[in-house]
Amino acid sequence: MIYAPDALILAPLSGFTDAPYRRSARRCGCRYAFTEMVDAASLTFAFDRSKDLLLRYDDEEFLGVQLLGGQTDHIREAVEKINRFNFDILDFNLGCPVPKVAKKCAGAELGLHYDEAVRCFDTVAKYSKFPVSAKLRILDTEDPEPTLKLCRGLVDCGAQVLTVHGRVKKAFYSGPVYFDIIKAVREEFPEIEVIANGGVNSVASYNEIKLRTGCSRVMLATGAMGNPWLFRQLQAPESFSLPSASEWRSIIEEQAAGMVELYGDECAYRHGRKIFHDYLKGRGFNGSLRAIASGTANAADLSNWLDMAVKSGVWADE
Repeated sequence: MIYAPDALILAPLSGFTDAPYRRSARRCGCRYAFTEMVDAASLTFAFDRSKDLLLRYDDEEFLGVQLLGGQTDHIREAVEKINRFNFDILDFNLGCPVPKVAKKCAGAELGLHYDEAVRCFDTVAKYSKFPVSAKLRILDTEDPEPTLKLCRGLVDCGAQVLTVHGRVKKAFYSGPVYFDIIKAVREEFPEIEVIANGGVNSVASYNEIKLRTGCSRVMLATGAMGNPWLFRQLQAPESFSLPSASEWRSIIEEQAAGMVELYGDECAYRHGRKIFHDYLKGRGFNGSLRAIASGTANAADLSNWLDMAVKSGVWADE
């Protein structure tokens, strides 16, 4: 068994789930997490620039790595490099819908081409020293058979886990989640751990996806962006309370410090602006704080922005 029943898993989010980001989630109860999506060609041709994506803190109990690619020679070399590191599982991406990935016939685009997708995943499975899994999108909103066919091919190659995002490629990250297709995968493969993914951002949506798919394991993605407390809330909804101003500030400061240590000041704050924006969402802040976050360039800027946020009057307990 890779994931315990009722596991909550932090999805691999490109540009987000680096080691400092994961630390914030783990502070709020996340056990299972992934690196950012790692491109096979980048590991093949620019390993020194890409290896920071594979960083694992010593205190990370469980960490998976996710690989993206569409060419078997690049995939093989990338897997052999990943084998030098310490991971609990290697996941293959068949779900990323963004155009720059689709142009390379990778991610969700690769998932639309059965033979190529299975051939690439088979390469992952043959050369990985870690257990292997795949993350995919449903291929049709009404007919489960195309999705089931792809899943059969992946399982035949050795997939021990399947994560199914209940939206098709063209839907990106919005719109209805087609629970029935995920449920069909769950019922087709009772011996495989099937993880439901898509649209989980609250207790209500979490309960719905579990009930309607029959999956006990759920992956959180955009719903946890700027809200690592979602892990705590879903694990203990009856006792959950919103973060105080001091806890909210502390998590952001810790994450920013981790990014500075990893990337250096300039890159850390440039990268961090989108993350600071996420922490403002849904908390009642004035729009001016978002504009100020966009100009954060150093520790003094961050401290000033946090001071303003803490004094903004949106906190119930401060």
